[in-house]
Amino acid sequence: MTDLTKRRLSIVGAVLVIVAAIGGQNYLASKKQDAPRKESIVNIKQATTMPAQLASIATTLDVEGQLSAFDKVEIYSEIGGMVESSGRTFKVGTYFPKGSALLKVDDSEARLALLAQKSTLLNAIAQAMPDLKIDYTESFPAWEAYLNAFNVEEPIQALPAPKTDQEKRFIATRNLYTQYYNIKSQEERLDKYTLNAPFSGVLTSADVQVGTVIRTGQKLGELMANGNYELVATVPLSDLNYLKNGSNVTLSSEDIEGSWNGRVKRISDQIDPGSQTVQVFISVNGKDLREGMYMRGEVASRQVEAAMRISRDLLVDQKGVYVVQDSLLQLRPVSVVKMEAETVIITGLKGQEQLLANPLPGAFDGMRVAPVKDGATSSLSDPSSKPMGLNQ
Repeated sequence: MTDLTKRRLSIVGAVLVIVAAIGGQNYLASKKQDAPRKESIVNIKQATTMPAQLASIATTLDVEGQLSAFDKVEIYSEIGGMVESSGRTFKVGTYFPKGSALLKVDDSEARLALLAQKSTLLNAIAQAMPDLKIDYTESFPAWEAYLNAFNVEEPIQALPAPKTDQEKRFIATRNLYTQYYNIKSQEERLDKYTLNAPFSGVLTSADVQVGTVIRTGQKLGELMANGNYELVATVPLSDLNYLKNGSNVTLSSEDIEGSWNGRVKRISDQIDPGSQTVQVFISVNGKDLREGMYMRGEVASRQVEAAMRISRDLLVDQKGVYVVQDSLLQLRPVSVVKMEAETVIITGLKGQEQLLANPLPGAFDGMRVAPVKDGATSSLSDPSSKPMGLNQ
C-alpha cells in the first residue's frame, strides 16, 4: 500500500468520525426534556371603591385680610394755648365716652375778650333805646325786655326781629348786627378750647400732655372706636359676580378661638390693574377683636351642578382621579371647582361610576386591582384568601 493510499484512508476516517460525533450530539439533544417554565406571579392590590354621587353643591368664596377700625380719627387743634387736665389722662389706651372732654386748653384770654365784646353790644343797645322809644314805639317793648334779660355771662340770645325795613336799617346803622355776629363767632371759637370725643373709643396715640403749649393745626393724637371693625379683603374680578352688599360672611382667626358673623358693606369700583382684584369691605363686631388682626372668612358664592366633594388625597396632579372599570384603574380627567382645607369640589365624573375611596400606593393608569366597595365585606379582606398571583 502506497503512501498516497494511506493518506487518503486517514482523511476519510477523520471525516467519518466528525460526522458520527455531530449525529450523536443531535440525537442526545433531541432526547433532552425542556425545563419546566416557572409561573410569573403578579400581586393584585385591593382597591376600596365608592360610587360617584353627583349633586348640586353650594360653594363659598374665601376672603382674608386685616381688620381696621370703622371709626378712627386723628385729633388736631383748631386753637392755640396751654393744655389743661380734662379729668382723664390723655395717654394711649385711655377710654373716653362719647361727648366727654378729651383735652382742655386754657381759655382765660379768649373768655375775657368775649365778655368785652358782649359789654360793647350791651352799651350800644342801651344808647339806641331812646331813638327806638320815639321812632319805633311798637318794637320798643321787645328791645327793652331784651336789654333787661341781657347777661354777659350767658350765651347771647338772638336780637329782636325788626317789624319794618326802616327799623332794620336803623339797627344796621347802629352796628348792632355786626357786633352780635362777632359775639356768636367768639362763642363758637371758645367752645373749641374743649375737645370732646365724637364717639366712644380709646386713644391709639397721644402726642401732647398736660402743660404742653400747642399751636393751631397741631396734631394731638388719634381716637379709635373699639368693637366696630372692617375687614379689607381683595377678591378676584372673576368672582365678583357672586358678591353683593349685604352678603353674610363667617370670619375666624388663627390666633384666638371663635367665629364672627360679618356682612359685606361696600365693594370698590376700582380694579387693581396688576392683580385684577377688587377691594371688598366687610363689617364685623366683637369685643375680642383688635385692629390689625388677620382674619379669614367664607362668603356664600354659587351652586355647582353635577359636582362631587372628595378628599384632596384622591386628586392626581390637580387634574384627575382614578376610577375602577373591569378591575383596571383608569385616570379620569376632572375639573377642579374649589380647593378646600381637606376636600376638593370637582366636576367631570359620571354618575355611579366607581372611583377610589382611599389613596392607593403605586397606582398607575391601567393597573389591575381587586375592587372592594367602601364599607362592604368581602372574602378578599381575609388575608388567607387574598389572590397572590396570576398565570401569564
